[in-house]
Amino acid sequence: QVQLVESGGGLVQAGDSLRLSCAASGGTFSRYTMAWFRQAPGKEREFVAAIRWYGNIQHADSVKGRFTISRDNAKNTVDLQMNSLKSEDTAVYYCAADRTVVFVENFGEYDSWGQGTQVTVSS
Repeated sequence: QVQLVESGGGLVQAGDSLRLSCAASGGTFSRYTMAWFRQAPGKEREFVAAIRWYGNIQHADSVKGRFTISRDNAKNTVDLQMNSLKSEDTAVYYCAADRTVVFVENFGEYDSWGQGTQVTVSS
């Protein structure tokens, strides 16, 4: 497992942008699939975006064209650039990592998780 620490959450208005960052330590970062999930109050944790160790990227349909995931293997970080934020993007955002992910949308495949960072979008 790797240790993950998210940062960058906050309170913004609809239409604003925010950039989340996740710093990893304790593993060979470049070999991990990294992902972002989110969980709103009363809802299940849902997939947002993932980037595999070889660069393949997937975004959830709900964020395509607005959010972009990226990674920096030299810095052991994965970022989520969020543009055109909507009130429905309000949630706790979690960073996740695993070396053997098959279905990136399945949160059960990840064995390392950060503590989460709150993103609140006011309308």
